[in-house]
Amino acid sequence: MYPNIKKLRKQAGMSQQELANALNVHQTAVSQWETSRTAPDIETLAHMAQLFDTSIDEITGRPSPQKEKGVKIPVYGNVAAGIPIEAITDIEDYEEIPEHWLDSGEYIALRIKGDSMEPKISNGDIVIVKLQSTAETGDTVIALVNGDEATCKKIKIRPEGIMLISTNQAYEPMFYSNKEIEELPVRILGVVVELRAKFKHI
Repeated sequence: MYPNIKKLRKQAGMSQQELANALNVHQTAVSQWETSRTAPDIETLAHMAQLFDTSIDEITGRPSPQKEKGVKIPVYGNVAAGIPIEAITDIEDYEEIPEHWLDSGEYIALRIKGDSMEPKISNGDIVIVKLQSTAETGDTVIALVNGDEATCKKIKIRPEGIMLISTNQAYEPMFYSNKEIEELPVRILGVVVELRAKFKHI
């Protein structure tokens, strides 16, 4: 059942009796563990792991869970319309995302300015954004409007245009007709996939 007990015991240069004494059990118990007739309880496993300077997973033969590799993406403080992402130089910091996310697209991080998305997203928080030019109603998007810097809003798509909606009720929704979307223009930079909220100093 736990095939590594015998291997680890021998590596430590211990007899079954010596291991039994160290664990305060009978030598028969060690013999039965090594032949898979019985199994030690979790407390004994923990004691054994400490004794052998290893992990419980190593003793039981289970592979330790591997931490997924991460990749760093830039945190921007300002993204303006008309400037390609790769040309922006005001990188404030970096955030890490799982590497496999990159299989589905490109990501950036953006520091939120203002309180229009309170209470969930606050000034200074960082959002992880999947870069794409389309979105669905209900998505939280990063939009570029009329050459201004990027704004974070919920989007509602209508046949005649779109609404960019703040979650802070102090701000009125902004409606843009299909004509305004083309002429201003209004462009979706990406969809927010994760919030990295920051603790605020009191």
